[in-house]
Amino acid sequence: MTKRIQAKYKIDRRMGENIWGRPKSPVNSREYGPGQHGQNRRGKLSDFGIQLRAKQKLKGYYGNITEKQFKRIYKEADRRRGDTGEILVGLLERRLDAVVYRAKFVPTVFAARQFVNHGHVLVNGKKVNIPSYQVKPGDVIEIREKSRNIPMVLQAQESAERDIPDYIQVEDPCKVTFLRQPALDEIPYPVQMEPNLIVEFYSR
Repeated sequence: MTKRIQAKYKIDRRMGENIWGRPKSPVNSREYGPGQHGQNRRGKLSDFGIQLRAKQKLKGYYGNITEKQFKRIYKEADRRRGDTGEILVGLLERRLDAVVYRAKFVPTVFAARQFVNHGHVLVNGKKVNIPSYQVKPGDVIEIREKSRNIPMVLQAQESAERDIPDYIQVEDPCKVTFLRQPALDEIPYPVQMEPNLIVEFYSR
């Protein structure tokens, strides 16, 4: 288990935003950074600092993605034709763990990574246990039959905390079809993400 999973709400407090939109986030009651000096750290950010914060916020939102993995996804987005920032968030949403989270199979993106790792997910009828696996339009993602009554799954499905976006078609509560790579304005981020600033960060 990484430090990021163990102290995931520190990301919220460091950013000063409830980036997952969760009721339990400490930002709801303490809008300052973690640590004994957290309340004294709010200075004006430089352009570099603003760009870095945008990158850390988006990377943190998707859970346990390393800097190396994130940069690799950015390079792939930059290689393709079109708006690099739009393509970047689209590629992040195509990760299997992100689709599992969006489909409400599990309550958090951190749980989604673990859920995939433990072999609970099928893609087109075959077990896939790689969280970074890139789902393609038309792929059918479902929970294995014997994993459908796990308490965490039942809790996520009953939660009214978030909705399933339009680019994921629900076949039944444990089975969805990924329709297309989404655009930025289709992705239900609880806070504003600024992929254009991330493009500027990596273009420096």
